[in-house]
Amino acid sequence: MIVTPDMHERKRLMFERSDAFVALPGGIGTLEELVEQLTWQQLGRHAKPVLLANIDSFWEPLLSLLAHMRATEFIRATLPLDVLMAERVDDYPAAPARAAAARTPPAPRELAPDVARRL
Repeated sequence: MIVTPDMHERKRLMFERSDAFVALPGGIGTLEELVEQLTWQQLGRHAKPVLLANIDSFWEPLLSLLAHMRATEFIRATLPLDVLMAERVDDYPAAPARAAAARTPPAPRELAPDVARRL
């Protein structure tokens, strides 16, 4: 366990130390962290796998919202939205995650100083 003084530091460390992101069912903080990683994925800040652990269909409302946003072109067709899914934690799709990780270009393990200051 890593204790941080605030959410910004937590997200910075999570980003720097992670090779992938897994969102289990959770609350507002989990949603905020997930959406940030999806946003950074769209902006090209990373190409790390993002997995939704869709236990008991927990993330279905979010998936419907993302589909609606794509259909109404608030998420442009040219922007990536690469989300892996698992219905149970045991179903983590290891092969697609490895494939996504293999496509990931080497990236700096730390945020650029100007980005870190803005966080």
